[in-house]
Amino acid sequence: MTNLKKPEENETCPAQALLKMLAGKYKPEIFRLAVDGPLRFSSLLRQIKGSNKQTISVALKELEETGILKKVTITEKPLHIEYFLTENGKALIPVFEQLENLR
Repeated sequence: MTNLKKPEENETCPAQALLKMLAGKYKPEIFRLAVDGPLRFSSLLRQIKGSNKQTISVALKELEETGILKKVTITEKPLHIEYFLTENGKALIPVFEQLENLR
């Protein structure tokens, strides 16, 4: 599959690690938005209703730690940070498309 974070020994189902990576406040929505293109922190705050700086910051950090997003500093003026899906993150897109078709 992908080289995402190693599953914990007590996990019995391979999908369990994947679900844990994307569980949490705003992570699924951030992933969905990242599929459409690069993300900026301020735009996430505007797009995700009810979000705040701390929860978005934590979710981005966790998605980055699991290898789903990559943080890139754009040195063009104005200096800013964008988040992109990694190759591992892109590999998850078909999985989520299949899940959406189950509705």
